[in-house]
Amino acid sequence: MKLSSQAQAFVLHFGEMGSRWGFNRTVGQMFALLTIHSEPVNADQLAEALKISRGNVSMGLKELQAWRLIELHHQPGDRKDYFTAAGSIWDLARTVFEERRKRELDPTLTLLRQLLLTEPGDAQEAEAQKKIQEVYSLLEMLDQFANTLSKLDEKDLLKLMKLGSGLSKLLDLKSKATGAGSRTGAKKVPTRK
Repeated sequence: MKLSSQAQAFVLHFGEMGSRWGFNRTVGQMFALLTIHSEPVNADQLAEALKISRGNVSMGLKELQAWRLIELHHQPGDRKDYFTAAGSIWDLARTVFEERRKRELDPTLTLLRQLLLTEPGDAQEAEAQKKIQEVYSLLEMLDQFANTLSKLDEKDLLKLMKLGSGLSKLLDLKSKATGAGSRTGAKKVPTRK
């Protein structure tokens, strides 16, 4: 399988971004290739196109399956396993988000809950617990917001995203009109005359 220069640039960049999204460069490249390729691809084709070992491909495919980002296919008369991306771009983004939430946010919330159930031993621990409560409250709110977003279909999610950008501009206009300063809480300092 030969990649066009445009496809190769996309795959290489996706590999670099993969490490920021929770998986290694090779897995990111495999995912990118499966995302843009219209036909199911087998492990040998992935190894050839990405110039990586068959063993590396095998491990990467297992990881992508664990993330629920690829689907397994069989072709009549062929014993090889073939793979495609598991759904639309929106489906894939939602799956990555859900998996990261499961792997990162859920354990953090569990730990914070346990820490908050412990009675503070002194004033310093009580002060630390107040900050832990603030972190917990923020993450819990983000989790609830994320849960709501994950239930929206693509059309409603697009509307919400467009609304969000307009809402930001509206809040800035309101701040300027009322002289309340920026939305970040900065107060307008009166000037001397």
